[in-house]
Amino acid sequence: MSITMHSASVPTFLRMLNNMNVWLDKAETHAQAKKFDTANYLSARLAPDMLPFVRQIQMACDAAKFAVARLSGVDAPKFEDIETSFAELRERIAKTVAFIKSVPAEQIDGTEDKEIGLPRREGTLMIKGEPYLKHFVLPNFFFHMTTAYALLRHNGVDVGKMDFLGALKS
Repeated sequence: MSITMHSASVPTFLRMLNNMNVWLDKAETHAQAKKFDTANYLSARLAPDMLPFVRQIQMACDAAKFAVARLSGVDAPKFEDIETSFAELRERIAKTVAFIKSVPAEQIDGTEDKEIGLPRREGTLMIKGEPYLKHFVLPNFFFHMTTAYALLRHNGVDVGKMDFLGALKS
């Protein structure tokens, strides 16, 4: 079987978003053991000029959601960026996963040459589906996933490489 636009995106999004829930579980365990509120993580940053933990989760979800929507030609659900707790972050992840699962593979496959309009500050950039996925979406998604992971790790949460990758299956 050859790699398709769906197989190169959706399973990766689903796997990593589910892995993110494991990180949140471990962060809650860490906070309970140290007797502090998990809300302390929400504003965590590695540098003063970077977006906080909560925005990293939101943006990872948005990267996956908008990729599936743009490639498939369906409207992406609108999520307000108002999460203030781990429960609300889990809800956003769940809504993202549900949306991604709702789009049939057939609507994503074959979009390699589809013109995708990517909104930018300087105007809409038109890009073909395959480079959009390979050179924008996946790097952007992993940037925010990695940053969220690193923020938890930096703040003492016992997450390791296998928590990031998840259980390997053939």
